[in-house]
Amino acid sequence: MQKIYLDYAATTPMHPDVVEAMQNYFSEEFGNPLSLHSRGREAKKAVEEARCEVAHALRAKPEEIIFTSGGTESDNFAIKGVAYAMKNKGNHIITSSIEHHAVLEPCHFLQKNGFDVTFLPVDEYGLVDPDDIKKAITDKTILISIMYANNEIGTIEPIKEISNVCKEKGVYLHTDAVQSFGSLDTNVDHLGVDLLSLSAHKFYGPKGVGVLYIRKGTRIEPFMYGGGQEWNRRASTHNVPGIVGCGKAVQLTMKEKDERVKHDTGLRDKLIGSILDKIEDTRLDGHPQHRLPNNCHFIVKYVEGESMLLKLDAVGIEAATGSACSSGSLEPSHVLLAIGVSPVDAHGSLRLTVGRLTTEHDIEHVGRHLPDIVAELRKISTLGKKF
Repeated sequence: MQKIYLDYAATTPMHPDVVEAMQNYFSEEFGNPLSLHSRGREAKKAVEEARCEVAHALRAKPEEIIFTSGGTESDNFAIKGVAYAMKNKGNHIITSSIEHHAVLEPCHFLQKNGFDVTFLPVDEYGLVDPDDIKKAITDKTILISIMYANNEIGTIEPIKEISNVCKEKGVYLHTDAVQSFGSLDTNVDHLGVDLLSLSAHKFYGPKGVGVLYIRKGTRIEPFMYGGGQEWNRRASTHNVPGIVGCGKAVQLTMKEKDERVKHDTGLRDKLIGSILDKIEDTRLDGHPQHRLPNNCHFIVKYVEGESMLLKLDAVGIEAATGSACSSGSLEPSHVLLAIGVSPVDAHGSLRLTVGRLTTEHDIEHVGRHLPDIVAELRKISTLGKKF
């Protein structure tokens, strides 16, 4: 049976060129970048070349790029690192109610340890109002963390406008750009951010490696203590193959960006149109225009999302109901509740995300099977309306 993968927001397949670039660093060039011999020097050179690739893509300086184990570590590093470095100035942090758990959970942790956190509401599309941020800032505010684009509903946040508020008030701004790299402008000066998080496996790189951009002069405590790696900010022996793969994935992403965005946007719009036309009592979540090029998120009323996923999987379509990081939870999505979706309807969510290997045939396959699946499930639904 043909497999159609429509869960690119959860993870992406490594680009073949990334796999090839990494290969040699598992076996032949396996040195530790801190070793002084030739094999160590070769490893160090590879790490620094990857760092330069990332810096160039973000229009940052190489010394502002820290390699981490992924987006979750980068978010934790940014939030906790700034909080503890700035605690003598203030203890107030502002974030939104629809952030990824990698931002929300460190904020909850800090709340238990003497910090005050404001979780801002969003509108029905998932947009944060920059005026709400301005009103929430106090003389104790030290950090604002707002995601660039939401991982579930795809809404793009007004980061540039938010950064203007932060500059005016002299407050650091962090953005989780894990979902947006490769499709949106991530020039850190254009965005006006002080910290920015990336994860390589979201843009056809390897799992287990991420990036934290830290603008020069930003006060931040080290996240891990031990050796002197990453300018004493993140101890631990470098994951050389992963870092090389990250650098190559960044290079390819920037090279293919325009082509990928055009490809994804066309398939996204075709998929949205097909589903809304063919399945009644279905709505698109997130902003209709200001959304990620590859994201389609729907509420399909009177069905359970998990049941849809199992039925889709049976016909070779791999999809999601929301964030992969919370797929084991029985609780409704915090993102959907925040935009005003009822708990009952939130259980009928369906996220379909396209990518570089998605074809028009894949979209047509979904259009053929999903309406029948929904109709079948609605016949036995206990969620309300009878079909």
